[in-house]
Amino acid sequence: MLTSLQNSLVKHIRKLHQAKGRRAYGQFLLEGTHLVQEAWQASYPLEVVCCTPAWEGRYPELQQALVGYAARFEVVSPEVLAAIATTVHPDGVVAVAPHRTPLAAAATPSLGIAAETLQDPGNLGTLIRSASAVAADGLWLSADSVDPDHPKVLRASAGQWFRCPTTVSPDLAAQVSQWRQAGIQVLGTSAQADVDYWAVDFHPPTVILLGNEGGGLSPALLEQVSQQVKIPLSPAVESLNVAIAGTLLLYEALRQRTLAGAAAYKHDRDGGER
Repeated sequence: MLTSLQNSLVKHIRKLHQAKGRRAYGQFLLEGTHLVQEAWQASYPLEVVCCTPAWEGRYPELQQALVGYAARFEVVSPEVLAAIATTVHPDGVVAVAPHRTPLAAAATPSLGIAAETLQDPGNLGTLIRSASAVAADGLWLSADSVDPDHPKVLRASAGQWFRCPTTVSPDLAAQVSQWRQAGIQVLGTSAQADVDYWAVDFHPPTVILLGNEGGGLSPALLEQVSQQVKIPLSPAVESLNVAIAGTLLLYEALRQRTLAGAAAYKHDRDGGER
């Protein structure tokens, strides 16, 4: 059992708390039973798994699976686990995973979501979870957004980080231009827009474009969108959380497309009966 905070593995894992360390070593952290289990179920490689004896006792089947799956499995003291975790109350397991080529997002998405200068890791994780929930083709981020492998992003995604293709775009404006040239509708959210989001037709291939938590979309990107849309708010409310806003638009797309599919099915069925 590892008990020393001066152990080289402990020191290495602590370096992964910072973006600089994650980039330097090409690794990131997974914290908590749910995330580690999701990684294993998604066949995502795990280089190191560290757990406490108490955790082993609570999850014997998962522990046995991880012993044979991870490249290195270590039992550590609660003090070491607390030192290598970023959470205040870790549940007993932390893993180190390697960066690898992300899941490929569709070049011409049927439904996608993109964000400019997104700063809060919780918001990004929630957007990943929502995009996965509606089976969106992917999520795109501007290069100045929060790191997709930030521990809080992974936790907020509730494991969907492993299933939603997420791409950091070096030039989001150029990406928007490519989508427009390919005939993809790009909807930009703006409090000053004249059109409510539910009044837009989401049946064509669509990418929803969201802005920074504080300032919204930049004027340069707003000029490139196909349509600006707003979410109606009470006069007492200035804005919605960006993850909530993105989720509303994603589910409006799903609602419209589901209704259209049901109507087409009914038409075909009724036609077949005559």
